[in-house]
Amino acid sequence: MDRKKSIELLNKAVADELHAVHQYMYFHFHLDDLGFGPLATLFKQTAIEEMVHIELLAERILFLKGDVEMVPSAAVDKINEPEKMLIKAAQMEEQSAADYNESALACSANADSASKQIFERLVGDEERHFDQYDKQLVNIKRFGGDYLALQSFGRSESGASAAPGE
Repeated sequence: MDRKKSIELLNKAVADELHAVHQYMYFHFHLDDLGFGPLATLFKQTAIEEMVHIELLAERILFLKGDVEMVPSAAVDKINEPEKMLIKAAQMEEQSAADYNESALACSANADSASKQIFERLVGDEERHFDQYDKQLVNIKRFGGDYLALQSFGRSESGASAAPGE
């Protein structure tokens, strides 16, 4: 097994996952501010899952006697429209699944079954994340602005009851 090759692939995945955490938390903050609670929560939960991925990858890198490179692969895209956020997130998840499939194959060819299994697990998680974002996009296309209006309904009600002076 070529440890350097595995460490390189694992660190690339760490960089991609860090980018996803930053991007999804950015989306979470803005969606929450706009009153879209359920969508904001979806992005926050996904960011937390991506953090778990980073930990899993880091543990493997350290086991292989490498150093964990904690540098995101890209800067955060400043997107403030819910539909465009979901499109970006779906693209990111789809790309990650494809990249992790390739990394799993490379690890297999490199006789690193443990890293291969980590990448295979990540593929399943990224495909699930893609599906969540894709379903939200389908709902927006199907129901339009009404779907997004329903996203903010609960927050408006709870915000009204928690107004200062009451």
